Amino acid sequence: MYDNNPTLENIDRKIDPKLQGQVIEQFDNDAFAKKFYIESYGCAMNFSDSEIVASILAKEGYGSTRDMDKADLILVNTCSIREKAEETVRQRLSIFNKVKRKKPGTLIGVLGCMAERLKAKLLEEEKLVDIVVGPDAYRDLPTLISGAEDGDRGVNVLLSREETYADISPLRMGSNGVSAFISIMRGCDNMCSFCVVPFTRGRERSRDAFSIVAEAQDLFDQGFKEVTLLGQNVDSYK
Repeated sequence: MYDNNPTLENIDRKIDPKLQGQVIEQFDNDAFAKKFYIESYGCAMNFSDSEIVASILAKEGYGSTRDMDKADLILVNTCSIREKAEETVRQRLSIFNKVKRKKPGTLIGVLGCMAERLKAKLLEEEKLVDIVVGPDAYRDLPTLISGAEDGDRGVNVLLSREETYADISPLRMGSNGVSAFISIMRGCDNMCSFCVVPFTRGRERSRDAFSIVAEAQDLFDQGFKEVTLLGQNVDSYK
């Protein structure tokens, strides 16, 4: 199992620097009228969440692309554990806004923990983005995108005591076909003095075991050989 709880001792081991900023893609062709581009930073859970976001967007008719210049929607899934991660995201937002100036209809959204922590600053003060979505509000993305297309700035950073996305089958973006992540729980109740996770990811809640086994079985049926179980604090699964 993969304990995603970022203690001072294990944070370097848990966040693979080679994966930071990875652009995930499942398909890139002209069959889709709308395209999204997404970069992911931080922990394995963020990369797993990006696959959930991709699944939600696919149902809205979006295809993925690795070329931000082709995208109608540019998203960055963010981390707030380290200041460097936030600095990197701000640099990327500057680049995304250059793309938007060339293609004014492009929407820019910040997802994840940084969205939860800096929502007002990103949306209202610095005006760097059109959409801010916390890690428990991805189901609301279609509504927020629709509002942003009409000129509104969309925000939903409400934390949930129930949301686990158990009923959403993630799109395995850029998968090697061998290993995959399965999220089994979200949030943390430990309230460590050095850690923002309880404030950005909310309280602990676990997926029911049947949905976890069903997702694992589906992966094995597709030929995957290994699954990694994710959670902010997997030892607290119940």
